Amino acid sequence: MAWFTDPMSVAFMQRAVLGGSLAAVICAVVGTWVVIRGLAFLGETVAHGMLPGVAIAALAGWPIVLGAAVSAGAMSVGVGVVARRARLSHDTATGLLFVDMLSLGVVIVSRSRSFATDVTSILFGDVLAIRQAELVLLAAALVVIVAACAVLHRAFVALAFDARTAATLGLRPRAAHALMVLLVTAAVVASFQALGTLLVVALLLAPAAAARQWTHRVPPTMALGAAFGVAAVLAGSLLSWHAGTAGGASIAGCAVALVAVSAAARAIATPLAVRSASVRTHLWRTSCPAPPAPVHRVGARAEQH
Repeated sequence: MAWFTDPMSVAFMQRAVLGGSLAAVICAVVGTWVVIRGLAFLGETVAHGMLPGVAIAALAGWPIVLGAAVSAGAMSVGVGVVARRARLSHDTATGLLFVDMLSLGVVIVSRSRSFATDVTSILFGDVLAIRQAELVLLAAALVVIVAACAVLHRAFVALAFDARTAATLGLRPRAAHALMVLLVTAAVVASFQALGTLLVVALLLAPAAAARQWTHRVPPTMALGAAFGVAAVLAGSLLSWHAGTAGGASIAGCAVALVAVSAAARAIATPLAVRSASVRTHLWRTSCPAPPAPVHRVGARAEQH
């Protein structure tokens, strides 16, 4: 057990696993709606859209989270504005702003010659350098996001499966969609310091996608996705320790690998379950006594006639 206890006895590894696990739970809760609604591209765009704000905050000496929140919020609002004003689909508006914000971030970074190290940590994260203040921020974000998802659960379910029904029930699907985008933004902003803007999408999508192989309802998908996400964080952290690989990339790789493993296990389990059900049905039919044959009282009927 030394392969597990030795890394976990180090303080920075403990903070890395705890911070990554908090980020994994946040992303699993929000990522379930991202997977159900098909908002993966939006999540990736928000993650990349943080780059200009993060770059400006780093150059100006401001808090990184503040710059990320402002930039991601502007990105989320901009998608809706461009889609309405320019009469474009949300995918087209998202793609345009994705390229615009990414290019703006690169331009800002290129103006500084001593920004290479900071950009690497921004893009790919540094989960092994998580501090106590960031753990508090992640914990607070987790409480707020879980509470918001619980309050908005009915509206989100109606929006995910039938927007017309949501409108009929007075649940205001446009407002619900805007709040869902806001939650995606909050999850990405809160979690990017662990995995970076490029890799945070892995925790947002992969654990929820792996959980969807086994569940059909939203709350179980969130719970199982959170468990998968924590497992990916633990496995990725151990891999980083023993193999000397980047922490964030190791976690992201383990999270994506969970989807493949889950899909393969599901493909194996489904025929076995069907076969087991068939065997149980066959045994039940063979063990039950045959019903008695009906007795036709021909003589009695003849006497009645």
